[in-house]
Amino acid sequence: MRKPSTMRGRMPRRKSSPPTEGVEIVGDGRVTVATVAHIARGETKIELSAAARRRVRAERAVVDRAVAAGEPVYGLTTGLGAAVDTRLPPEDVTEFQTRALRARSVAVGPPLPRDSVRAAAFARIAGMAAGGSGVSLPVLESLVALLNARIHPIIPCIGSIGAADLAPLAHLASALIGEGEAEFHGRAMPAGEALRAAGLRPVALGPKDGLALINSNALSVGSGALVLHDAGGILRALDVAAALALEGFRGNLSPLDPRAQRARPAPGQAAAAERLSDLLVRSELWKPTTPRRVQDPLSFRCIAPVHGAALDALDLATEAIETELNGSGDNPLVLPEEGRIISTGNFDVTALALRVEHLSLALAQAAALSGERSLKLLAPRFSDLPRFLTPRGGTRTGFAAVQKTIAALEVEIHHLSLPVSLGLRGVADGVEDHASLLPQIVAKLRAMLDRLPYLVAIELVIAAQALDLRPARLGPPMRQAYGAVRALVPALDEDRALGPEIERVAAEIAAGTLTPEPDSPRRRPRSRGQ
Repeated sequence: MRKPSTMRGRMPRRKSSPPTEGVEIVGDGRVTVATVAHIARGETKIELSAAARRRVRAERAVVDRAVAAGEPVYGLTTGLGAAVDTRLPPEDVTEFQTRALRARSVAVGPPLPRDSVRAAAFARIAGMAAGGSGVSLPVLESLVALLNARIHPIIPCIGSIGAADLAPLAHLASALIGEGEAEFHGRAMPAGEALRAAGLRPVALGPKDGLALINSNALSVGSGALVLHDAGGILRALDVAAALALEGFRGNLSPLDPRAQRARPAPGQAAAAERLSDLLVRSELWKPTTPRRVQDPLSFRCIAPVHGAALDALDLATEAIETELNGSGDNPLVLPEEGRIISTGNFDVTALALRVEHLSLALAQAAALSGERSLKLLAPRFSDLPRFLTPRGGTRTGFAAVQKTIAALEVEIHHLSLPVSLGLRGVADGVEDHASLLPQIVAKLRAMLDRLPYLVAIELVIAAQALDLRPARLGPPMRQAYGAVRALVPALDEDRALGPEIERVAAEIAAGTLTPEPDSPRRRPRSRGQ
C-alpha cells in the first residue's frame, strides 16, 4: 500500500493563515484563492449554505424528470466520451455511474500531496454548490463529510490532460463508495476502512452522480489555487531580496520614482515600484549622494518593470482561477429555471492555462534578475566589494562556488517556464480532440516554486554579506530582513559549507516567515532626493 505524500520534493509549502477551527459556509459568498489555501492547509470545516441546498434540490428534480422521460442526455442516459452514441438501457442508468468511476480510476504515479487532495475536494464542493451539476444532495453532503472528517483519498498524480480531471477525480470519488485507498490519521488504508473509522458510510450513487463528481477540473483548479497563493508569497520574497540587494549594492533608486512610473505605466510596474519603495522606507539610498552610480546594471534598474509584469500575471491568473472556483464547468449543465439539461464546453480551461503559462514566464524573468543581482554583488568591478565577498582575500573561496548553484537553479527554472500548452493529443476515438493541459502547467509552476526559494535565499545571504562588508543605515523593513537572515546564517569569515545554510533560509522563505511587512507608505520620501 502506498504511503500518501504530504509534500513534493524537499521544500515545504508556504503556510496560509494560521490553522483555526471554525466553519466556512459554501454556496453564498465568493470563493477565493485564499479560501482554498485556508481550507486545504487549515483545520476549518465546511458547511453547505441553505441557498446551495435549494439549488441542488431544484437541479436534481430536473435530472429525475429527464431520467423518467428517457430524454437523451450525455452521461445520464448515454455513455461517455466516444460512447456518446450509445443509449443506456433504463435499468442500467443508475449502475452506470458507479462503473464510470471504476473505469476512469486509471491515474498512475506518486500520490498527490494532502493539501492538493483537500483543495481538489473543496473545489469540487464549491463548484457543485454553485449550481449546474445536477448532483444529488446526499452525494454532495457525503463529499463535505469526507473532507470534514479529514479522510484524504490517495490520488496518483498522472492521468489528466485538462479536459476535466476525470481520472484523478475518479480516485477521489471512489472513496465515497468505499473503494480505492485513502489516508486517515496519517495512515494509508482501504477507503471503506477509513469511512468506518470516521463513522461514515459509503454513499449510493444515483443517475448523473458519478459524472457530476468527476466531470470537472477541480484537481487542476484546486491545486492551481494553492500554487497561485504560494506564488504571491514568492513574489513578496523576491521583493525583499531585491530591496536588500539594492542596499548591499548601494544602488540608485531613481527608477522607483513615481514620476518614472507615470511616464510609462506598464502593467504592474507602479505597484511593484511602490512595494519596493515601502520596503526601502527611510533608507539612505534615497539621498542623492548615497548611490554609487548614476545608473546601475539592468538587474537592479529594471526590478519594478520585471516584478510588475509578474504581479500583473499573477493578478490575471488569479482572476481566471477564481472564475473557475465560482462558476460551473459541468457538462451537461442543468438549468433548473428552464427545466433543461444542455451540453457545454465549459470544462475547457484554455484561458486559465494560458494565464498560468504567462505567470511561469514572468516568474522566470524575475528569477533571472535575482541570479544576476547575486552575481553582480560577487564581482568587484560592479560592487566595489572584495571578490566573492570574502574578507580574507584571494586565498579563500567565499561565495564563488555558489555561482554554480545559481546557474543550476536558473537553468531548471527557465526550462520549467517553457510552454507545454500546445502539446495536444486527441483521445476518446478522436471525439476529445482538444485539451488545455492545465494539470501539467500547474505542476511545472509548482516545480518552479519549489526551486525559487533557493535562488531568493542565495540573494538574501549574499546581500547580507555585502552589508557586513560595507555597512549601511537601513530602514525598519530592511533591518528586519537583514536580522532574519542573520538569525539563520552568520556572516561568512572563514570558508565553510554554505549549502545547509541556504537550505535553512529557503525553508523559511517557503514558509513565508522572511517577508516583513513594509512601513506605512506615508513615511516614504516621494522622490529619491527627499
